[in-house]
Amino acid sequence: MASAMYNKMWHQTQEALNSLLDKESQKVIEPQRNQVFIFQTLATFYIKYVQIFRNLENVYDQIVHPQKRILIRKILDGVMGRILELKNEMVELELTEFHYFDDILQDLKLAPKRPVKGVSLEEAVRFIQVAERARQGRLRAMFMKQIFLREYRARHTRELGDKIADVGAAALRIQKVWRGFHQCRKTKRHREKEMVFLGMSPPPMFNDVSATILQAEKVTGLRNEVQMKHEKDYREALVTIKGDLKLIEGPDIKENLQDQIRRWFIECRNLTGTFPDYPDVEEGGSAVIFSNKTPQQVIDDIIANQEDEEKNKRKKKEKKAKKEKDKGKEKKTKEKNKQEEDQGWKMSPSVFLHMMEEGNTVYKDIWKNKDESGNFHQDYDPEMIREENRKELESEIRAQVDELMRQELKNLKLAVNREKELPARTRKQKGGKNEQKGKKGKKEKKGKEKDLTADRSIESLYKELVEERLLIQPLKVNLSDYIGEYSYLGTTLRQVAIEPMPSLLDVRQLIALYGILPLGSATVHEKAPFVKSLLLAGPSGVGKKMLVHAICTETGANLFNLSSANIAGKYPGKSGLQMMLHMVLKVARQLQPSVVWIGDTEKTFYKKVPSAERMMEPKRLKKQLPKILKLLKPNDRILIVGTTHRPFDAELQSFCRVYQKIILVPRPDYASRLVLWRQLIQHNGGVITDALNVSCLAKVTDGFTQGHIVEVIKGVLTDRRVRQQIQKPLVALEFVAALSSMSPVYLEEEDSFKDWYAKTPMGKKRNLALTGGNTGKKRDKGKKKEKKGEREKKKK
Repeated sequence: MASAMYNKMWHQTQEALNSLLDKESQKVIEPQRNQVFIFQTLATFYIKYVQIFRNLENVYDQIVHPQKRILIRKILDGVMGRILELKNEMVELELTEFHYFDDILQDLKLAPKRPVKGVSLEEAVRFIQVAERARQGRLRAMFMKQIFLREYRARHTRELGDKIADVGAAALRIQKVWRGFHQCRKTKRHREKEMVFLGMSPPPMFNDVSATILQAEKVTGLRNEVQMKHEKDYREALVTIKGDLKLIEGPDIKENLQDQIRRWFIECRNLTGTFPDYPDVEEGGSAVIFSNKTPQQVIDDIIANQEDEEKNKRKKKEKKAKKEKDKGKEKKTKEKNKQEEDQGWKMSPSVFLHMMEEGNTVYKDIWKNKDESGNFHQDYDPEMIREENRKELESEIRAQVDELMRQELKNLKLAVNREKELPARTRKQKGGKNEQKGKKGKKEKKGKEKDLTADRSIESLYKELVEERLLIQPLKVNLSDYIGEYSYLGTTLRQVAIEPMPSLLDVRQLIALYGILPLGSATVHEKAPFVKSLLLAGPSGVGKKMLVHAICTETGANLFNLSSANIAGKYPGKSGLQMMLHMVLKVARQLQPSVVWIGDTEKTFYKKVPSAERMMEPKRLKKQLPKILKLLKPNDRILIVGTTHRPFDAELQSFCRVYQKIILVPRPDYASRLVLWRQLIQHNGGVITDALNVSCLAKVTDGFTQGHIVEVIKGVLTDRRVRQQIQKPLVALEFVAALSSMSPVYLEEEDSFKDWYAKTPMGKKRNLALTGGNTGKKRDKGKKKEKKGEREKKKK
């Protein structure tokens, strides 16, 4: 696509974002009580922001104008942060990590397929009866045809007897057979075309990549190269244009600033009789006085400052009286908060709405109606760079002018007002500031942790961690390689009070929200709801390690392996453990984003350590992990990810205290298995024909994990078997035979994971909400108040 197309896409996306921001500003004000309506509102905003995010991501990836990309990235960060905020709101509202939007997607006409018109039960039974009778009729017709042909052949042989075969009859018979064969083949082709037209089977070149897609990929690569070239030119232009401005406009800016400040000196002298105090560097210097103000406004400010000084003296006396009144006000505010809670739910304030509104206003002011007919190659705009550099240059020159004018003002005061002892005062002020700075520095030093490796470089620490296998190279796995399907019956099941098991794509979505988006953007990580740790729990073979590697691949993060098996025998003793964790955190902070992976994390929190594993000391990190989590700040793009296939072996309280988000990774359902079989067979060189019943394979493999399916496909599709497919197509029995030696995940094991999750804090809250737990909470509060009253009586 051309640049004009991506510009048009950007304009359309900005219009959609603008209307969405207007709607959200209206909804924030209105308090609500209906929980279903609240969830639908949040889910609608969430879906629309996801649509805007996808469009902006596509535009940011392909647009080549460097200044546009800076603005788009700012808006994109705001949209990502808002998505995470809305997700957090939905989790707190519904008390579950998994949400289903089937009905909302249909209302917004975003369903994956067109909704089928509903039929009554009688019509459905009639359709089934007609189809079944037609099937029986076809079978009976074939059976009668076979009987007729058998009788015809017997009768014909009796009539002919020993007569000599006629040449014409023989030719006619050959013609009949050939024409029948030819017509059967023609009918078969016609039926295949009809099935393709109806969408019941894929087209013949379905798996082959078309020339159009290859050309589009080639153009995408070329656009990325142009992006890099334009970005490089833009960076160079920032330096050159700033240098030119400094030479040409720098002296004029300096003279204007000096004249402006001298005029201020004279006007203050005429009004007040004394020269003013020059603002300090910390306050902003002369920029504080002349920030978008006329001379008359400056004079008014001077008079107002004098009046403020007099008022401040009066206020100090009144402060003591106000303190007593504040105690009474606190009680009133508590009562108001209770009343607000009773009024209904309100959306919590957003950090990212302001960022998106700022980006939207910049877009409207600069890019919405900008004529770019002369900028065909989408190069940078030099005039915009000059305007930005003028502000920077003015602030730099202002700092130099402030130093000169301070000295000039000092000389003027000495010459005119020699009676005032200004030098003594300035010394006292300077001394006070230094003392304050010194105190602050002492406090900061106390807050900082000790650097155990201050004498070592990051390169040497990195090398040591790699040699000790604590820092490993992640596998190149994309999140899209985690194949599955969504659960389209989630909303329906919840309406019938049945909690659905999450699907594989629901898990993939949570990994993107909690792992990839925050680690991929520093601004999002700082301001979005802070997720420090993540736990992936599920049976072995469901792809937990693959998801960890996918997070690292998508974000370019370093992967630190602190599994109990990996750290066994390394850095022994308490001091050795502290040194190891210090090195890991130091390198992870310096080379962020980073992922700290703890495999088989249930061993770190064992209820009772097995005798065979006591030598490994699996519980070494148990006391240290909470301390590590306390040290992590929003600026640190570090995520701790734990994986476990036996979470019920661990102490639940300490386990849940460390891991902030717990995600259950289930075995694949029928829809996910169907997609898995199809894509993995084709990925390994297999060809799906009519002889291979993929639906049957998906049904038979109920209970088997993705690991089992991958192992079976790799075992069957050897190089020799792939070459034999032309003569001998693949059959389902080949894969079923290989599955017979494997043990699936039984329902009892899946139920044990569900029971364990129900004991976690989020699971308990969810169960309480489903069983009307709010009333129970109120009763508990009442009981606590009664107990407090009894205690107070006993004390009296």
